[in-house]
Amino acid sequence: MLQFFKQTKFDFVGNRKYAYGLTALFILIGIVSLSIWGLKWSIDFGGGTLVEVRFSQPVKTDAIRSALAKIQLGESIIQEVESGGLDYIIRAGSAEKASEQTGNQIVATLESSFPDQKIEVLRRETVGASVSRDFVNRAFWAVVWASLGMIVYMAWRFQFKYAVAGIFAMLHDVFIVLGILSLFHKEISLVVIAAVLTIMGYSMNDTIIIYDRIRENLRLHRKLTFPEVINLSINQTLSRTTLTVLTVFIVVLCLFFFGGTVIHDFAFTMIIGVISGTFSSIYVASPIVLEWINWERRHAKR
Repeated sequence: MLQFFKQTKFDFVGNRKYAYGLTALFILIGIVSLSIWGLKWSIDFGGGTLVEVRFSQPVKTDAIRSALAKIQLGESIIQEVESGGLDYIIRAGSAEKASEQTGNQIVATLESSFPDQKIEVLRRETVGASVSRDFVNRAFWAVVWASLGMIVYMAWRFQFKYAVAGIFAMLHDVFIVLGILSLFHKEISLVVIAAVLTIMGYSMNDTIIIYDRIRENLRLHRKLTFPEVINLSINQTLSRTTLTVLTVFIVVLCLFFFGGTVIHDFAFTMIIGVISGTFSSIYVASPIVLEWINWERRHAKR
């Protein structure tokens, strides 16, 4: 078996308070960002009409906005896909007014406003109100059922306190990811929701591996204290964790830089999630169980 570390003795438990501070910092950043900017919902959830176009020559955003003002689409979002002023995503209208005619109107207006340009339509989407509501409901219940299923499995395989700690670590990762997406004004699309569900599974899998080793070491090393068992277990699984993280990280990094526009947000979400998931498995899930056990012991003494 390939190993990065043959034998490590890092004091993860002893440094957990520094990790608590780092976690609190990122949670605070997420709360501030979500309070100020909120989440930017894609057309999948917000509904409306989306058109992605490519100009033959560079065009400024203000020029496109002025051209579209003629057809009075209301508040529209014009986003430059890549630097150079060639590719733009135009989102206009509401879910109630979404129609293919709106997309055709946008393209026709751009062609008449920029007669010297050759305009290529790369993508055209229309999502109505009922469809967007259905997407929201499905995404919500997907997250809820995934969380409940993991709680039941963790409680059955380990103990209830392990299940609660594992779910808290997983929700910690989801919140961190959403906070970063809000901070960078990334759209929450169905692809991003798929990435979030993937992160939930990744985080829980890493946590379960550490929990399994903790349970095994509690039987094998009865003279060790619980903090010592946690440190031993994390150090024993550190090589496996590092190999897994590097494998996944290299893949999503390649997707981020070379995967194109469609997969870009998925890869970005996965990068944040992999880092957060690895951190939470080591510094959130197991330390919460430790704090819980310490609280039970203090309560019993009283």
